[in-house]
Order: sequence, then structure tokens, then C-alpha cells
Amino acid sequence: MAATITFGIQKGGCGKSTTAGIFSYLLHQDGFRVLTIDMDSQGNLTELLSEKPSNEFIGASVLEAMQQNDVRAHLHPVTEKWDLLPANNFLATFPRWIYTGKTYNGDNVPFSGNPSLILDELLNQVRDDYDYIIIDTPPSLSEQTTNALCASEHVVVMFECSNWCYSAIPNFMSSIDAANDFGSRGTKMTGILRTMNDVRRSDAKAFNELIAEDYPDDVFKTIITRKAPIGRLSLYGFSENSELKSGIDQYQNFYKEMIHRVQNG
Repeated sequence: MAATITFGIQKGGCGKSTTAGIFSYLLHQDGFRVLTIDMDSQGNLTELLSEKPSNEFIGASVLEAMQQNDVRAHLHPVTEKWDLLPANNFLATFPRWIYTGKTYNGDNVPFSGNPSLILDELLNQVRDDYDYIIIDTPPSLSEQTTNALCASEHVVVMFECSNWCYSAIPNFMSSIDAANDFGSRGTKMTGILRTMNDVRRSDAKAFNELIAEDYPDDVFKTIITRKAPIGRLSLYGFSENSELKSGIDQYQNFYKEMIHRVQNG
């Protein structure tokens, strides 16, 4: 059965989509069977992995998979043994469908059940098909985020070195605890990844040290720094990208740390 990992924090600009994409890529490179799920209506991860505009997946996204209770019909193959469950801007209508039964195109598809466990129950259809399921989340404590957390055993908290991200951590930790209490996956925070670090800024260094003092057993040793090849990953993707190795090298150590934590509980 797949290990399910969510990357999240209720703040934008923390590298969630990029990290989820790179982590999925590294898993695939190691020969694992991977399903990557985009639960962010911005669809950035979808565009990164598919190399297509996210709105090309209207009618064929994670939203329709949940509404029709059918994962396999909405999978997009990235490459052999690596699938994507894509998203687009209509995923923003997910809460309206839950509470009113109305879809974005006006159809009436009544929902009955637990609104926080829709994704979890949907993924039961394919958990045995993969080794890892990776979930990207929106920059908010939304129904999409709640569903991702309740569907996951492991959560990586993304920490961009700033005061606003620092102040967001406690609320996100509470959401993880609630998912553990409310769901059935034993959801837990597996680690805090310090990311988007600007080595030229003394305040970034201070926040890196502060979060390590607050959560000494949880922070990963790896700190992801800002690098131009990572910024251009959205342009060049993972195939035929001459900058790829230099861009993702620093993620290798985080990848090893994370796999160790997942495999050793």
C-alpha cells in the first residue's frame, strides 16, 4: 500500500508545488511507482509535470475524479510508472459542490458523506497501485487542504524563512492534529523543510535558527536555498532540461532524509 505524503502550509511562495514535483521526480528516478496529486486550483504542479496549460484538464481533473468517485478515469500519465491527478482553476468550486451539490457547469451531483474524507476514500481505489502518493496543497486552510491532510500518513511542513510563515506554523500544526483525530490515516507531521532560503539575508538565517530551536527534532537538516535553475524549472520542466541536475542536487539530501523518516516511522 502506498505511503501518502502531503506538502503544505497556508501561505503562498513557500515552494510547495516545486518541492512536490521534484520529490515525485526523485521517487520515480529511484524506480518507485508514483501518483502525484494537485489539490491547488492554481494548477502549477499540473503544468510543471504535464507541460500543458492546466485548463486543458477541464473535465479530466481531480475535481471530476472526486465528483464521479473514479480515480483511474482521470489519471494523466507523466511517464511510465508515474501518474498525475491534475487540477485547474475549477477546483476552487470544490467547497460549493460539497455543500450545495452544484458543479461548476451547473450539474446537480449531490454529495453525501464526510466532506473531509472525500479524497481519502477516493484514493482507496488505487493505494495498492503505487508505492508513494504525493499531494500538493493550496496556500490556505481550505477544504482541499483538509482533504489532503486526512488522506495522508505523512505531512511535510514547508517553512519559508519569514515572520509571516513562522506565524503560520502553529495553525497548520493544529490542522495536522485535527486530521489525525478526525481521519483514519494516522496523519502526522513528518518534518519541517526550510526552503526558499536567501543566504544573503541575515533575517533568513535568524528564522532558520529560530524554527530549529522551536522544533529541534522535526526540522530537516537540509535547507533549500534559492537557485536560478529551480526558478526556471517551471519553464523547462524535467525533460530535456540542461539545468536540471544543478537545480535539484540540493533536494537529494532532503529526499534521503524524508525517505528514511517514512520508512522508519
